[in-house]
Amino acid sequence: MQMNDAQYWITKLDLAAHPEGGYYKRTYQSEESITDQQLSVRFNGERLLYTSIYFLLQSHDVSHFHRLKSDELWYFHAGSPLTIHVILEDGTYKEVKLGLHLDNGETPQYLVPKNSIFGSSVMEKDTFSLVGCMVAPGFDFQDFELFTQDDLLAKYPEHHAVIQKLAYDKLPVFV
Repeated sequence: MQMNDAQYWITKLDLAAHPEGGYYKRTYQSEESITDQQLSVRFNGERLLYTSIYFLLQSHDVSHFHRLKSDELWYFHAGSPLTIHVILEDGTYKEVKLGLHLDNGETPQYLVPKNSIFGSSVMEKDTFSLVGCMVAPGFDFQDFELFTQDDLLAKYPEHHAVIQKLAYDKLPVFV
């Protein structure tokens, strides 16, 4: 296995399949937690101050549209550039190129605002992207929401093409 091979990173970093698509592994989490009474975000119980993961996506897969109650900061690490597709709370669509080629309009990090609907795709064929994602307040699956095409097309018909690409036809059942 070589560093330009997705399986190298999946094996070496011990990544597991993620429900939204791709592979991940939690790498860090705060030792402190916070309640929603101290924040403008509403959730049940406490959350860690922050969590961080590696996330790897291959070009034949997508990270399906989902929403978090927290901000998520993305960092580019290796492989091909990644496109983050974001539908902001006001319904505006934004496309961000995450990568190291600044002259091509890429950026090495990007903050996805809380309550945005977002997903991602690899920009080049037959490759992968390895990124890091830090969520604050920390990620909890209770605050993770996936969407179907019907859900999103009813609310954002103007974004039909990207919704068809990144939203599930029907939600998978996770064990």
